Amino acid sequence: MEFIQSFLWIALELTGLFILISFFISFLQSWIPYDKVENYLKRSSRLKGGLFAVIFAFITPFCSCSTIPVVVNMLKNKVPFGLTMVFLFASPILDPTILTVMGVILGWKVAVVYIIITIFFSIIVGYSLERLGFERYVKQVIMEGYTPKSQGKWSVRDALTETKELMRSVFPFLLIGAAIGAGIHGFVPSELIASYFGHDAWWLIPAASVAGIPLYIRLSSMIPISQVLLAKGMALGPVMAMMISSAGASLPEVVLLKSIFKTQLVIIFIISVITMSTVSGFVFYLL
Repeated sequence: MEFIQSFLWIALELTGLFILISFFISFLQSWIPYDKVENYLKRSSRLKGGLFAVIFAFITPFCSCSTIPVVVNMLKNKVPFGLTMVFLFASPILDPTILTVMGVILGWKVAVVYIIITIFFSIIVGYSLERLGFERYVKQVIMEGYTPKSQGKWSVRDALTETKELMRSVFPFLLIGAAIGAGIHGFVPSELIASYFGHDAWWLIPAASVAGIPLYIRLSSMIPISQVLLAKGMALGPVMAMMISSAGASLPEVVLLKSIFKTQLVIIFIISVITMSTVSGFVFYLL
């Protein structure tokens, strides 16, 4: 009975937050001048361009199926490779819907630190890959069927439709996360988690970073799981490391990236995400 009550509470809370925030974000996205954004990125300085790429990533859809077409379009329009990679790293881990839910569920201090860390590393890693010449590993991809949203065209019906489509893709993972979180809450003793994962063993953070990628735990699933794990006594560092790695380089995204990047760049992308999540985990460890 406790499992059912916990599951329903977590699922209903997250569902309500996702619907409300997604509807609002749909309105904001309808006013994004995509062509102007790409033109600005092409002629801006490195610092301004990096920050603007992060902002662009923040207000675009977080699903990797949406991120990849945007990346291809940016490359096709000669947006600098470094800025494109900044966007690629930032987009799946800086979704405003997820961040708002994170702030409500895990606390705004965690959310703010998460935002600062991911912005910093997205810019550093994106520009580093450009400096190291990894642009040569981009395939020549011809994209069909992709058109950016029309600026200023918004209606309640369109927003409801987009929110419905978003929930259709996110809801199964949300339920999975709620079920796992409720299961941990109801059946796993706090002493067990605290004894194995609540201590200061440094290796838990890189281990969690590596484990996050094949586990394919999306942020929408990881947030309720993280809430319960932290309440049970698990250290914050490993939790956040796994959250960043699973969102930044999930298996479906890696498969999609293989269609536009050569193997060398895909491998470096995965290593970069693991490095980013590991260092971020140690930062949270020190908080």
